Amino acid sequence: MDDKFLKPYSPVDTEKKIYTLWEKSGFFSPDNLPDERKEPFTIIMPPPNVTGILHMGHALMITLEDIMIRYKRMRGFKTLWLPGTDHAAIATQSKVEKEIQKKEGKSRHDIGREEMLERINEFAQDSHDTIISQIKTFGASCDWSREAFTLDKKRSLAVNTMFKKMYDDGLIYRGNRIVNWDPKGQTTISDDEIVYEERTAKLYTFKYSKDFPISISTTRPETKVGDVAVAVHPDDDRYKQFVGKEYDVEFCGVPLHIKIIADKEVDPTFGTGALGVTPAHSMIDWEMAERHDLPRPQVINEYARMTVGGENLLNKKTTDAREVVVGWLRDTNLLEKEEDTKQNVSTAERTGGIVEPLPKLQWFINVNKPIKERNGKSLKDLMREPFERGEIEIIPDYFSKTYFHWIDNLRDWCISRQIWYGHRIPVWYKGEEMCVGLEAPAGRDWQQDEDTLDTWFSSGLWSFSTLGWPEKTEDLKTFHPTSVLETGYEILFFWVARMVLMSEYALGEVPFKNVYLHGTVRDDKGRKMSKSLGNGIDPLDVAQKFGADAGRMALVVGTAPGTDSKISEDKIKGYKNFANKLWNITRFVLGQANTGELKTEMIEEFKRLAESMTSDLENYQLHIASEKIYHYIWHRFADEIIEESKGKEGYGATLYYILENSLKLLHPFMPFVTEEIWQSLPAKDCDILMVAQWPK
Repeated sequence: MDDKFLKPYSPVDTEKKIYTLWEKSGFFSPDNLPDERKEPFTIIMPPPNVTGILHMGHALMITLEDIMIRYKRMRGFKTLWLPGTDHAAIATQSKVEKEIQKKEGKSRHDIGREEMLERINEFAQDSHDTIISQIKTFGASCDWSREAFTLDKKRSLAVNTMFKKMYDDGLIYRGNRIVNWDPKGQTTISDDEIVYEERTAKLYTFKYSKDFPISISTTRPETKVGDVAVAVHPDDDRYKQFVGKEYDVEFCGVPLHIKIIADKEVDPTFGTGALGVTPAHSMIDWEMAERHDLPRPQVINEYARMTVGGENLLNKKTTDAREVVVGWLRDTNLLEKEEDTKQNVSTAERTGGIVEPLPKLQWFINVNKPIKERNGKSLKDLMREPFERGEIEIIPDYFSKTYFHWIDNLRDWCISRQIWYGHRIPVWYKGEEMCVGLEAPAGRDWQQDEDTLDTWFSSGLWSFSTLGWPEKTEDLKTFHPTSVLETGYEILFFWVARMVLMSEYALGEVPFKNVYLHGTVRDDKGRKMSKSLGNGIDPLDVAQKFGADAGRMALVVGTAPGTDSKISEDKIKGYKNFANKLWNITRFVLGQANTGELKTEMIEEFKRLAESMTSDLENYQLHIASEKIYHYIWHRFADEIIEESKGKEGYGATLYYILENSLKLLHPFMPFVTEEIWQSLPAKDCDILMVAQWPK
């Protein structure tokens, strides 16, 4: 027996050494696994943003994916877990901009595009290096030789190729449409980058003028200077007599021409049942204006200031203009009612700015247009059908309903962003000419589009751009579609759906066969971890204090797919004790003579455990499998079988069999301590536990 077992187990002295052993073995790469492995099992790592350091949510992701990969590697699959990081355009640029503003009092425009990008790249590289070292600390057995970055050269080629292909197929267009505008970040953002904050607002009920026949209600009276119609429900008897009539009014000094229209989208039970239609400043109203061929005057600009009216309104912030309009309504006795109401205010996820719907000239993807190459199906169809056909399974399956609901309500996707960091749109202009291509056209005076692409455009290609597309590589042929996408349930829509869209469109196949969704890691009181609460747990601190194995077990035991989980230092400490228990078990077993017949009853019981855990892991019930091996080792093996063997002869071979095979079953969950023990076993079927055969 190795003398190291005479001292308590020390994760700090062990884990780095073991990770180096794995890296040197080359077994992280499928290219170095034995040739007889034919069936691939692939996970493409959801790329962490290069905006800082990893948190416990990332640690959960790494743990779950590593368990899946290690299990399949031991089952004899040709495993590839491909790592990478995401440039996370808006988040990364805004972080660097804030730092520059704080330290130097300068904006990006003071610095200029070139130097700004240099500074962002420097920050992103530092952040990347930190993240990679953290991922390794938690034991990730991924293939570092294939590591990718969403903004590297290969991914840039993929992005530009996809843009051109979609443009040539008439799916990408440039147009004036209403978008979510972040006045603080000065860029468009997608629906999915909006955070809704519940706030108390005032609901005002009033008429445009004394002679106007219908009262309307709104929480944003300042936008009413941009109204072109009043919409009522076609079946609302209160207003039928007015439908089709038109009125000229002067509202707070602004002349308006208002038409009464009937539209089924109007909720007759909200407010007065009549809706003032402001097409340029509401998505719903914009669509209504399209249906009824109404004008769309813009009355608010990119800085959330008014662009119409006299001195009382012009150039005022929207919040100040609201007070002006309400004051005018009171003075003219047009205000009928004022009441408090709860309102979901749209804020930009990265900057916290209040989102202003504005009409802008932007680049869009048409999600409803029939595609010739796909038998007239639209991108919406391509996102929906693989789930309907059962080609992709969502775990847990109750998220499928949410997925379909999101697709049904999907609008054309605005893919242009007014920021500098990211994939620059591959479009060039010269006078009235426009050229879309992979690189700048020949000749002088061509100017590239200033905008960059939405981060989710490049992330949408991740399942196949990482494998070499648009080239027809061997990796793409072997490892795509990937086996499972493991990610947080909160990005089901803006990442999972877009990956399905891109893969189905570009390759005519699904990007993955299973989607495993994990929840949010919370503190022991069930609160979200945040800087303001000071309740965050740093994965590196966990590894330093208790060992990465303990952190991994604390994250996975009791955490079912799709559910939020609680973690605390006490829970992590419990699994550090478990690692030590396993160490002590090993010391006892290796101290016995390896003699005697295998005790059939005990071996059969163990085989049933292995069979049961295999079934759990095949069905992605990782939390149940982890609990079973934990309870078996501590309560059955240590507390009962070993106790029963003490002072008796003929148990040695059975104890050794159970120890050796328990290490295999526990390895995907606690890889460091199991590998360290494995290295000291006197007889074993494989030099490195990571590629040992899973018990049958």
